[in-house]
Amino acid sequence: MPASTTTDVATLEQRAKEIRRDVVRMIGAAKSGHPGGSLSATDLITALYFAEMNHDPAKPEDPNRDRFILSKGHGVPAQYAAMAHAGYFDRSKLNTLRQMGSPLQGHPERGRMPGLEASTGSLGQGVSIAQGMAMAAKMDGQSWRVYTLIGDGEANEGQIWEAAMSAAHFKLGNLVCIMDCNGIQLDGFVKDILDMGDVAEKWRSFGWNTIEIDGHNMQEILDAFEAARKVTDKPTAIVAHTVKGKGVSFMENNPGFHGVAPTPDEVEQALKELA
Repeated sequence: MPASTTTDVATLEQRAKEIRRDVVRMIGAAKSGHPGGSLSATDLITALYFAEMNHDPAKPEDPNRDRFILSKGHGVPAQYAAMAHAGYFDRSKLNTLRQMGSPLQGHPERGRMPGLEASTGSLGQGVSIAQGMAMAAKMDGQSWRVYTLIGDGEANEGQIWEAAMSAAHFKLGNLVCIMDCNGIQLDGFVKDILDMGDVAEKWRSFGWNTIEIDGHNMQEILDAFEAARKVTDKPTAIVAHTVKGKGVSFMENNPGFHGVAPTPDEVEQALKELA
């Protein structure tokens, strides 16, 4: 595991703040990207890389590593920043986001950079990919775990629920699906586009161990991961209630920052707020 692994909440919160600052900088430099959903997922991704997952940046293909599939691939700036902080690559590369030839493309692309487990961004596919990996681990008698992060708007996709049924059927206790419920998708508020209702109850009805948390409360995130490890006969869904654009006042709960980069002046303001 990375040398900086910790369960100290204050340390993780500070790391998340640094990652948020990198997210704002890199999307601002690219003049393109998805700040809102990257910032809503930052605390969850920070906890995965620096507290929960068994992984080693020096051995990214270690067969015993835990796997992470970012199904909502447009939120990858948060993953890139976390990987850079963990030591997968130098942080100076973050400002190459979305440039031609850069390994840091606008959505994860397996093969571009060690540590990316799947090419994602076609929404709805991540749970299926993660389920296949979890099933492979179970069939091979291996102890590594699989985590996937989806968006609540993404859960409009039927493939999510096909995979949910299948994973429960095969009792994949080594699979965790984190649902980033920030309430906003590309075209507006999720409740106005396709109201998902009580998503926690939906996961339960599909046979998943389901935990509801504040997705910005680091202790609740850590406790949810710990609880998930104790359930071995069914997959776990962590329904994380978050704020789109978390940490930047003019981005928070603002559908306009789903896929619009901040201007240089907005970058400066955001960094002051995240200081």
